[in-house]
Amino acid sequence: MSRDASIGPISWADAKYTFRLGWSELALLQEATDCGPMVLLDRLGGRTWRIQDISHTIRLGLIGGGLEPAKALSLVETYVEKRPPLENSMLAFAICAAGVKGAPDEPLKKARGRAKAKGSTTSPTENGGSA
Repeated sequence: MSRDASIGPISWADAKYTFRLGWSELALLQEATDCGPMVLLDRLGGRTWRIQDISHTIRLGLIGGGLEPAKALSLVETYVEKRPPLENSMLAFAICAAGVKGAPDEPLKKARGRAKAKGSTTSPTENGGSA
């Protein structure tokens, strides 16, 4: 995953693809699935998803990742709609999660020493709690 909410490139179907649900793809996905992105994420992560949830998420994720719409539709028709839904449900969940939540936190860089706050009246050994 990256900071722009994309995942990939990952091996899927016949090649390696990048998937991304940006703002406009999320809006289209919301319209196509008749629910908000968080509701869709809950559905995909549970047992209440609909088959269109999977196909629309993957198709729009491919488009958001830079694939032309006709190619994305063709891939989804071949590798999603002609396969059992569970083969692609986790991919759809991962695409939706990246679009909604973004990338996981990156490891923090170690600070090069802490600057002591000026004017602080708290002792470095004082815990601030009551006795």
